[in-house]
Amino acid sequence: MNTAQRIAKYLLDVEAVTLSPLEPYTWASGLKSPIYCDNRITMSYPEVRMNIARGLADIVRQKYQFVDMIVGTATAGIPQACWVSEALALPMAYVRVAAKDHGRSKQIEGFIPEKSKVIVIEDLISTGGSSIKACKVLEDAGHEVVAVLSVFDYELDSARQNFENAGIPYESLSNYSTLIDVAVSSGTISQSDLASLKAWRQDPQAYTEAHQ
Repeated sequence: MNTAQRIAKYLLDVEAVTLSPLEPYTWASGLKSPIYCDNRITMSYPEVRMNIARGLADIVRQKYQFVDMIVGTATAGIPQACWVSEALALPMAYVRVAAKDHGRSKQIEGFIPEKSKVIVIEDLISTGGSSIKACKVLEDAGHEVVAVLSVFDYELDSARQNFENAGIPYESLSNYSTLIDVAVSSGTISQSDLASLKAWRQDPQAYTEAHQ
């Protein structure tokens, strides 16, 4: 079992990812989806969170040894960034969704030295929009975003295009395709559910319209 498969199994086992092909979930964006991911749940499982942190830290060690900081995204990326920065003995900060409306009105919390090279840690990638916004905040502050790393990637074409347009590399420990394979092999879902799951992956908007 490779890393992507192992992480996918962890996410299914602790129900951080749940699948419901017959009764799709509704995302905040309005999209209907047969899958829902909430990686905050992994905080409650030490073995799972340690394996996730180790996996993300290994990517940094192998590909981005030259970075200065680990930066989490609020809120779900913050605990992941804490564990990764601890594993790497690197400083950490995080980016708020919006600047505070009181005090010093900061959007970046923690001290980041000028012109730092940073890795941004996300819990998951859907369209990539929120991740790219956080990267823009860091870039506007004069820092270089080397890459965005996440626990899980829905593998939507829109995310790939958005990151490409932004010129930011991104990588995840596990992804939709791997998770579906693991779910089928473990009996979490049946072969008959695959058509619905694949249809969403190919065109989430068409899937949503079909399930209104």
